[in-house]
Amino acid sequence: MKDRFNIKHLNEYTDLINHNSKIPLDLYEKYNVKRGLRNKDGTGVLVGLTEIGDVHGYIMEEGDKIPVNGRLRYRGYNVKNIVKGFQACGRHGFEETAFLLLFGDLPKTGDLEDFHDELGKRRQLPGSFAEDMILKAPSSNIMNKLARSVLAMYSFDEKAEDNSIPNVLKQSMDLIAQFPTFVAYAFQAKEHYFNGKSLYIHTPIPSLSTAENLLLMIRPDKKFTTLEAEVLDLALVLHAEHGGGNNSAFATHVVSSSGTDTYSAMAAAVGSLKGPLHGGAAIRVRGMMEDLMENVKDWSDEEEVTVYLEAILRKERFDNRGLIYGMGHAVYTISDPRAVLLKARAGDLSKEADRTEEYNLYCLVERLSQEIFDRIKGNGKRICANVDFFSGFVYSMLNIPNELYTPIFAVSRITGWCAHRIEEIVSGGRIIRPAYKNVSSKKDYTTLSER
Repeated sequence: MKDRFNIKHLNEYTDLINHNSKIPLDLYEKYNVKRGLRNKDGTGVLVGLTEIGDVHGYIMEEGDKIPVNGRLRYRGYNVKNIVKGFQACGRHGFEETAFLLLFGDLPKTGDLEDFHDELGKRRQLPGSFAEDMILKAPSSNIMNKLARSVLAMYSFDEKAEDNSIPNVLKQSMDLIAQFPTFVAYAFQAKEHYFNGKSLYIHTPIPSLSTAENLLLMIRPDKKFTTLEAEVLDLALVLHAEHGGGNNSAFATHVVSSSGTDTYSAMAAAVGSLKGPLHGGAAIRVRGMMEDLMENVKDWSDEEEVTVYLEAILRKERFDNRGLIYGMGHAVYTISDPRAVLLKARAGDLSKEADRTEEYNLYCLVERLSQEIFDRIKGNGKRICANVDFFSGFVYSMLNIPNELYTPIFAVSRITGWCAHRIEEIVSGGRIIRPAYKNVSSKKDYTTLSER
């Protein structure tokens, strides 16, 4: 009996668990439960208000969802205009974006310079943190190591439980600055201890941008081109925030509403983003495209590419799940503005990386997918390429391993999470507690000898 709960024997309890955990789908209909907090038409259930991010992809007219070109605003500013502004000046934009999300206004020249300097000062980790918290306990999954690193920072903060806005702002700036270092060192530890490669621990350079420091710390030779840094910076800007309803931002609101500390809230957000249904989409897109490139002889042949995509939708290719990854979005219909912006820079980078043929293939898949989707699915749903469709390709051209795709997402999104945490502290006021209806039957207790 002492072995009953070993892993080998726990499998015997699977049927019992499934029987007692499976809730019939018709009960969700009966009680009008919004599964996944989604309405029947696919729109999200309104559960809160925010001034941070605005995601717009359709309008509702007399109960019908009307597709429109996608729009993303940070603090009321159209992301397209933000990108156009900093690119026209030849500077990186992530730091400006982080300032905007945290404080609500675009920074003036002096503000931006001071903010950039402050982030630079905070990038290096405390004392023996890298050795004790990262190198002595390496992880095969960088996101888990990132979450552990965030929680460990609690021990280095004398005011970890202080949820006053000035202190939370300080903690937020620390984490925004330190996330690239956490990720880079966790990656280097994984490469060394799990893959047998040399260990490189590069010290971040305060004067460099977030994108530049990230490239410097993950590459053995610390080298990168101007275009590489510019494209990664753009990817960070475009992933920094996406409204309060995405899973990790909502998790931040939920956990913060309990009154917990900043490190616990951010670790919860990291755990949410780690999930393949949220932060892992770029990896799946890249895997699908690699499979396509291996099985389609002529990448410019529309008919051959069409046959492959049709097979995917019929669950006959790649992972047999019937999904063209990177196509479609919960909100965007005609276009995802992030994908539009990243696609243009991906084209520039593909020329420098000598991968224009591959870039053209991505564009072909994007163009063919809507017609193929209509023909195979026949539901009239409007779909477009989302940001993940091109981000994996961009990271690939930057020679970034796929296990870093989601951590880089976190390096960017920490800014949005911190902004949402602050908003919850200032404007929330009540612990988030939606209702769950119990649908189990009543049972009479029986003594142990009678069971």
